[in-house]
Amino acid sequence: MAELPQEGQMSFLEHLDELRRRLTYSAAAIMIAFILCFALSEKIYSFLDKPVRAALQQAKQYRIEQVQTISIESLGQTEFIFVFGKETVLKGVAVPIGATVPAKIVAKGSTRVVQTTTPLVVGRNAIPAGTELPVEIGTGGSNDRLVVHTLQGGFNLYVKVAFYAALALSMPFLMYQVWAFIEPGLYPHEKKYVVPFVAMASIFFLLGATFAYYVAFPRVVEFLLNVSQNFQALIEVNEYFDLIITVILGLGVVFEIPTVVLFLSLFGLLTPQMMLKYWRHAVVAVFIVAAILSPTTDIPNMLVFALPMIALYFFSVGIAWLFGRPRKTVEI
Repeated sequence: MAELPQEGQMSFLEHLDELRRRLTYSAAAIMIAFILCFALSEKIYSFLDKPVRAALQQAKQYRIEQVQTISIESLGQTEFIFVFGKETVLKGVAVPIGATVPAKIVAKGSTRVVQTTTPLVVGRNAIPAGTELPVEIGTGGSNDRLVVHTLQGGFNLYVKVAFYAALALSMPFLMYQVWAFIEPGLYPHEKKYVVPFVAMASIFFLLGATFAYYVAFPRVVEFLLNVSQNFQALIEVNEYFDLIITVILGLGVVFEIPTVVLFLSLFGLLTPQMMLKYWRHAVVAVFIVAAILSPTTDIPNMLVFALPMIALYFFSVGIAWLFGRPRKTVEI
């Protein structure tokens, strides 16, 4: 006969006191991590805004006006669109205001100049490729920097960056607090899974966040910038941060499916037969979650979110089959 642990006989008030204790420990851990992360918030945000800056660099849908100063850092050697902001004479041909031509920055001796990359046709005249354009080249004012709308916008952003980074940094400790709260209700043979639970939950959350950062989110940014290519993109930092955090945290949580399935199957609460029986319902739920997580409306981007979740579900079926066992009960 299995012996019921004394911890399993805690009263309701004792459970509330245990919950208060675990929440206090969690809050303290997050606060300590927040202090550390706030000191590094600028570097953390610099890492988080790389996807949008990379997408802006790749898209290169800049329309450089003749009256502007071009930034070398923002354009490099990539082709862009030059727009004549005033009537200009090139090679004896009058070019009207608003005319456009592909161009890029090229080295000329010890300096850099802007030259056309294709012939510019004006009426019956053609200005050959390689013609130097009248524009000043500067070294500042990157065109791919995000913007803030308020004076305190930058500070508020760094506070949010530090808070979410603190959550990620505290994840193993938070997972342990979750386990510690439910542990009194477990049988002795089930309590030994604390280390695998904390390790697996932390690793799969990290895998989900990594997949979001390197695979899913860049696709989202590229799609949204392509949709807005006819407009000048002034991306507000807080809106961008909310978007990337939603995607990263969302996929981080989604990637916990194998962890949840493993321990439910170990405790005898979930079987592979049950998962296979309701796989169609699971696929529908996956697409609903993917539609919520994906900020775009196109099918390819939604599939970027949905396919990994479907793969994780069937991977979890294998986990349940390998590690599942009937739950031991207490004889009265």
